[in-house]
Amino acid sequence: MAAALFQTVLRAQTAKVGSTTTTLSTIFAHYTLNPLLIDPAYAGFTENHHLNMNIRSQWTGFPEAPKSYRIGYNGPIGKTLGVGANLLSENLGNVSVLRFQLNYAFRYQIRDVKLAAGFSTDFYSMKVAESVLQNPLYEIGDPIVQDAVDGNNIFDAALGFWSTFKDRTFIGLTFSNLVVAKIGDIESGSPEGSLFRYVVLNFGHVFDIEPYNFTIEPSMMVQRIKDKPFQADFNLKGSFINDKLIAGISYRAGLGGAAGLLLGTNIDVFKLYYSYDVSFQNVQQYNGGTHEVTVAFDFDGGRKRFDRTPVRN
Repeated sequence: MAAALFQTVLRAQTAKVGSTTTTLSTIFAHYTLNPLLIDPAYAGFTENHHLNMNIRSQWTGFPEAPKSYRIGYNGPIGKTLGVGANLLSENLGNVSVLRFQLNYAFRYQIRDVKLAAGFSTDFYSMKVAESVLQNPLYEIGDPIVQDAVDGNNIFDAALGFWSTFKDRTFIGLTFSNLVVAKIGDIESGSPEGSLFRYVVLNFGHVFDIEPYNFTIEPSMMVQRIKDKPFQADFNLKGSFINDKLIAGISYRAGLGGAAGLLLGTNIDVFKLYYSYDVSFQNVQQYNGGTHEVTVAFDFDGGRKRFDRTPVRN
């Protein structure tokens, strides 16, 4: 009985790795600081060169809790082209994912409106740890489990749009998992279109509080993911002392809800951010919450040294 139950659970887990309809993809909480984390059109948008390193540890203290590591670069090439490259490693229990992503974007300035359209190509390598084969409850020769241990390589793509008005109002729209979703439709015989099954909408506005030398940025991010409940993030970020100090709060509606705090600092080209999230689900009582750290470097892409206009990193 125990062996049969183990085999059923293991096959369900590994089937997800072997299926083209499922991918693991972390949305880092620091997308409010670096929109490229959710929108490929943001590559090169600020005219500066950015190098970012992210670490996200979810459900700390919980056995085999998810951990994500990312390093990425994006910057401009000429007046209209932006490029980016990202390497992401994710671990969730026995499943590991190595993901390489390339971003390409084209930007245009029309008076007070700046527009960008971009896309990304993603290459995934997904595996289940070989240790599952040593479990005494594993049924030797199971083809699904064996294929997952050998690993699966997946190609995917995303399409994004990003726009700002007077450098204060911004809106972004991303359609992700375009290739995986389409192949999933073919495999399942679904007649429905796949373009709108993985959608991320992000928008907000920066308010200048000039008498007190700080800015307030309320924003909202809405996700629609196939087979998952609707999810929305409500964010409020403040920048003080010419962006030397960053602080923010966020609330996530959907999937039980969650709340987070953000602290950070910008010192010349160096940037350091930390956030802590807690979930309102029952699982929160068994873990220490989620920690995320970003270390970033923002290099001048051609702006004059005396230009202190804040840029989003």
